Amino acid sequence: MAAKIVRQPNKIALLGSPTSAAAMSLGHEGAPAALRAAGLVERLQSIGYEVTDLGDDPPQVFRADTESPRARNISGVLASLESLKPRVEQAVKSSALPLILTGDCSMILATVAGLRRYFRHVGLIYMDRDADLHTPATTSSGSLDGMVISHVAGRGAAELVRFWGEPPLVREPDIALFGTDRIDPPEEEVLRTSPLRRYLVHEIKRMGPAAAAQAAVDRVHGKGYECVLHFDVDVIADFPATDYPGTGGLTLDEVREALNVFARQPHLAAIEVAAYNPLKDSNGSGAKLIVNLLADALGKRLETLKAKAPSDESAPPVGEQSISESGRGPQSAEEPALPAPAPGEAWSSDDLDLPSESLSESESDDAQSAESGETGDPQA
Repeated sequence: MAAKIVRQPNKIALLGSPTSAAAMSLGHEGAPAALRAAGLVERLQSIGYEVTDLGDDPPQVFRADTESPRARNISGVLASLESLKPRVEQAVKSSALPLILTGDCSMILATVAGLRRYFRHVGLIYMDRDADLHTPATTSSGSLDGMVISHVAGRGAAELVRFWGEPPLVREPDIALFGTDRIDPPEEEVLRTSPLRRYLVHEIKRMGPAAAAQAAVDRVHGKGYECVLHFDVDVIADFPATDYPGTGGLTLDEVREALNVFARQPHLAAIEVAAYNPLKDSNGSGAKLIVNLLADALGKRLETLKAKAPSDESAPPVGEQSISESGRGPQSAEEPALPAPAPGEAWSSDDLDLPSESLSESESDDAQSAESGETGDPQA
């Protein structure tokens, strides 16, 4: 049955993933509720968004795990991933921009996997103080949140690498680490030979946050890929309401400037906010700061997309992308043409029933061969 996605820039789907299972202490699981209580929905509505709150997944909390000291609480992390992924798919299909509130950085696997139901390639802007490039072999803590980019790139804990059936979840050249300044020696060794894009704190300060942010965007989806923004709030220097605050990172104004650039990109397909700990925010000031940052950035996004909207009402909305029959990206020259969607619509990845005369058996075989060749391409 055919289904269609209509990209509407003024819609946001809010999803909560209340988990601290991948962290090393309690508290992160309260982030979605605390950010809602700080007025996030009302602020977004006040600047012109239609917000649909899709609620929270079942909570998963940190527990001491002495049986798996190099990959702690992996069953709880997997449970959260399995809960979140289909809800991200639902949010994408609804035409809204998914905004995911979570405690654990590891939930980026579910966010990207949900998008990859519809798009063959997805870029990732990973805004975080830490590189998160450890593996079970190099970690000293066993925190799965310290291995996130390794999982995404296909070389982390086996259970999480297998969460996406055809690793890597994101190709290394399509990942940009942004705002990183805490890199352990094993992670430095990875970066020495990896094609991962990285924008370290001192480089961002030298370039200017807006210029560095735009450079990161251009590098990870210069070919028109959809892009995910992961925003770990510990990237803000001296921000206390997180488990691992630190000095010397990006200032609040620098973070705001970069977020504003990321948010206004038409190819931005989801935003994930992670690592806020309300147990370390007794007066709620940290939650209000995060809400203000998001409202400012998303307000700039709405202004930009409205300004770029075509005057011809029959044209597709800004950022529209047609989905191929495979459900994994735009059609290539080798793929058969699909029936044209109505104005402002795009086909989703759901099975598309074509009339029998639209696709011959030989054309279908050729299209399948072309798709197999594309998914098997080596990393750049």
